[in-house]
Amino acid sequence: MSKKFKIIFITGIILGSSIYIMFRNELRAGIEFAKIPFIAQREISPSRKAVEVKPWGAVSLEKVYSGFKEPLYLVEANDNTGNIYVVEKGGKIVSINKGIKTTFLDISDKVRDREYERGLLSVAFHPNFQNNGRYFVYYTDVKGAVIVSEFNSATGNQNEKVLLKISQPYSNHNGGQLAFGPDGYLYIGTGDGGAGGDHLNNGQNKLTLLGKILRIDVNSEDPYGIPPDNPCVDKTGEDEIWAYGLRNPWRFSFDPKTGDLYTANVGQNEWEEINFQPANSKGGENYGWRILEGFHTFKNDNETNINTLTMPVMEYNHSEGCSVIGGYVYRGDQYKELDGTYFFGDFCTGTIWGLRNRNGEWEFADFLKTEHMISSFGIDQSGNIYIVDFKSGDIYEIVPN
Repeated sequence: MSKKFKIIFITGIILGSSIYIMFRNELRAGIEFAKIPFIAQREISPSRKAVEVKPWGAVSLEKVYSGFKEPLYLVEANDNTGNIYVVEKGGKIVSINKGIKTTFLDISDKVRDREYERGLLSVAFHPNFQNNGRYFVYYTDVKGAVIVSEFNSATGNQNEKVLLKISQPYSNHNGGQLAFGPDGYLYIGTGDGGAGGDHLNNGQNKLTLLGKILRIDVNSEDPYGIPPDNPCVDKTGEDEIWAYGLRNPWRFSFDPKTGDLYTANVGQNEWEEINFQPANSKGGENYGWRILEGFHTFKNDNETNINTLTMPVMEYNHSEGCSVIGGYVYRGDQYKELDGTYFFGDFCTGTIWGLRNRNGEWEFADFLKTEHMISSFGIDQSGNIYIVDFKSGDIYEIVPN
């Protein structure tokens, strides 16, 4: 028996403006894309997940920038210039400083962006960018493959060096996040290759780079080296893999203070989830997809022992949204009560939540209801956190209320 689900196949983002009105009126009836087998889901270890509490602070949004075209990402390079960089889906990175915008990079001719989940998806600046000018971008090329490549501002951004090229069997679930960890390595989030239900089982297959968090060394070999402590080195699996069992880790980030890793994994039919990896992890976590969706069984056809999986710390179902957007842990100076709060949201409903670990127990709260199409969060050198509105092209800062 099967049931045809009308799903919005987004990475936590990217619905074109043309279907915005329809999308708002019928959140889950966006695009009829795939026949997904109907599977009765069973909840696993519900005692492990975060409990909902009242907000431990009050926040609001303050518009700080506007006029971007389908923005997907915001970051400030660690170079003490004050430049904020905004990634636009069509292939541009725009810098803004004191209200003045400048096109920093334009690779529109290399980028395929006409499908909903494709485009220029993120950028990561080298920790020593101020001196070496190196930065890295994640995009889908004109043939639909995922590309991770390097540019250098010191050479006028002209010479591209491709580090990774990963074929995508379908147009959706392209992943999209790049970030340097506290260990200096570059982390890369890839989707499971698309369609629905991961029928190729890429999330659990360690012989493919799809559905993973990858970890590479861009400071050693050319085009990159493999950290010797990556969990699949000298074992079965691709050497680049750091963690696996992910459907579409559209956004992940490291806690600036502790180095803990938070990953927002976009769900399938019912559940969105937040995964947590402590800073002292040796890697190799299996976050469960497609065996699990959130805390619930999805398709355990190999009868995997559930106790070998790393459960999420928080989930929410599609009555509250349809595509989780990972954010950042607040470590700024404006609001001490929010120190250590991981802010994240949902693309479909615009809700902003906070998540924290208090005395060893996870708790979360609904901090703000908005009408924004949140495609990403952003952070600056001071620890201030922003939201990126895909529809309006505006950027808002989360501020104390």
